[in-house]
Amino acid sequence: MLIDCHCHAGPGDGLTGPWDTRADLGAYLRRCRSAGIDRSVVFAALQRDYRAGNAAVARLVALDPQRLIGFVFLDARMPREAMREQLERYVGGQGFAGIKLHRHDAPISRAVCELAAEFGVPVLYDLAGEVATLELFAPEYREVDFIIPHLGSFADDWKAQLTLIDHLQRHPNVFADTAGVRRFDLLVEAVRRAGPEKILFGSDGPWLHPAVELAKIRAIGLPDRDFALIGGGNLMRLLSRRAGRARSRSAAAGASAAPGR
Repeated sequence: MLIDCHCHAGPGDGLTGPWDTRADLGAYLRRCRSAGIDRSVVFAALQRDYRAGNAAVARLVALDPQRLIGFVFLDARMPREAMREQLERYVGGQGFAGIKLHRHDAPISRAVCELAAEFGVPVLYDLAGEVATLELFAPEYREVDFIIPHLGSFADDWKAQLTLIDHLQRHPNVFADTAGVRRFDLLVEAVRRAGPEKILFGSDGPWLHPAVELAKIRAIGLPDRDFALIGGGNLMRLLSRRAGRARSRSAAAGASAAPGR
């Protein structure tokens, strides 16, 4: 199964660029079907109030739940209880599978990491080239899986991308997606040094063409097993970890609620 782990969806509430104006899925989904991409992780366009964005994404996911996997977009400046409410509503209530976070809004916080651990979901965090901060939060929250999009930098900062490969090697809970990486040899180097188990296919749709982004993965010339891992197997493994953690939390809650003997 091919899964695009990185796609925005729905309206934004700004007009500074496509990223905060609108992310329509019509052409994107047609392109996915043509490319053989089966499913997509979707989350809101950039905006000031992600409550509205998450609600719009939830409506889209409800229309096509077999194809779309929702992630909750959070702003790390939100009060903890507001973030918890979003996670309870969409992860707990509607089956969303992860958290999306962007440095454009604010740097990652302890509250986000602690809530990710509590809800057992991965965090797809665009750290906008601030790769060194991984050395702070990845070891601090080893129970949380962090997916770093664009190999660390959508801005084509090859120094940041090269440095991220070192973090992929050293931190078992750090992964990267391939969306928008323009220096092809860095993708090759990431797979060679960190292993195909640490890389996830992403497109940054609907603004980047998913078939073009997928062609980069095919061009590496990987064995079928490795291509399958990057193309969707790694994401499914991370999401299945969430299901296992949820079962463990449920069992622990039931045990604590049981009457003493």
